[in-house]
Amino acid sequence: MGRPSVAIVTPGSFPIPSARGSSVERVVEQVVPLAQHRLHCYIFGRTAKHLPSYGTIHGVPCYRVPYGSGARYIQAVIRHLLLLRPDIIQVENRPRYVLAIKKRMRHARIFLYLHSMTYISRTVIPARTLRRALQCADRIMVNSMFLKERLISRFRDMEAKIVVNHLGVNLEQFQLHKSEFGYGNVTNDWKIRQGLSGRRIILFAGRLNPQKGVHHLLEAMRYIALIEPSAVLVIVGSAFYGSRRRTAYVRKLERMARRIPHHVRFIPYVPYDEIARWFSISDVVVVPSVRDEAFGLVNVEAMAAGVPVVAARTGGIREIVQHHITGFLVDTQQLTKELVPYILYILRDASLQHRLGQAGAERVQKYFTWQHTADRWASLIEQRASV
Repeated sequence: MGRPSVAIVTPGSFPIPSARGSSVERVVEQVVPLAQHRLHCYIFGRTAKHLPSYGTIHGVPCYRVPYGSGARYIQAVIRHLLLLRPDIIQVENRPRYVLAIKKRMRHARIFLYLHSMTYISRTVIPARTLRRALQCADRIMVNSMFLKERLISRFRDMEAKIVVNHLGVNLEQFQLHKSEFGYGNVTNDWKIRQGLSGRRIILFAGRLNPQKGVHHLLEAMRYIALIEPSAVLVIVGSAFYGSRRRTAYVRKLERMARRIPHHVRFIPYVPYDEIARWFSISDVVVVPSVRDEAFGLVNVEAMAAGVPVVAARTGGIREIVQHHITGFLVDTQQLTKELVPYILYILRDASLQHRLGQAGAERVQKYFTWQHTADRWASLIEQRASV
């Protein structure tokens, strides 16, 4: 038997590849090429002015169709699928697409890969519709045990078809830049160019919405700045992917920051391929999410770079960050109160910072690389294709 053929259907919200895409497109771009020697893959995404309708992504064929709306997009994808007839069709994070494909391709083998809680929430898709989509899927892949357990709590009869495949990180992009003796010359030079020489850097990287809890971190900074005057919070991100548009919540954060202007800096948008620079000069990365995160890529990215993480004890984050080993986990009900001492522990104890950072990097290398994710994914596809 030759390599199984697999069509990967991205959501279509963003083109692929794109520095402005969401984490779903990022996962596809990183994982699929690593499995191409075992699988014959095709990627489907939306059109973009700067991209051809057909091309390749690291050697993987990529078909791009107009988006317009989700319904129009998936029908355009289906027209290609009817010609290609792959062994397996994998839908990324859009249960409704499973139903649309099954309607036109009754005998298709379909995998559904869920990346977040968003598109299985009752506000986005009725429970009855979601159940039908899950029933039509031959396999349901999720990125954390938390997400698997959440699905099982609603659809216990689906347990047998749900499998976990943790996400990863590119170790060439996110590298250790700091040893117990300090930063390397290149990293230190970049820190100087940013005007942050001599500062202890607390980093938040992600979208700016209330669920991410940045307001709790800014409240904690009022106390941290009094105790550690060299501390500065760098907030990298914006309200929307690839956009500088300001929302009411962003304006609220800016008002809070004005109370400690010398201790907060906003970096509205950074292309994903540049974000590793900010990890490289950070002393601690904080992930203060107030709601469950299905996984939380920023945690493994920070750990790969050897940066300790202080994160909310919520969702899939608990499967990544080990309390007192690779960082600290804080109670979501006590975020402001608990962030302060844990961040200060790390800022004021160089040996602790180094120990946590090294342990985090070792954990990522062992469990959370894209190659690990790709190998597990390819094995699942091969098992199903051989049935």
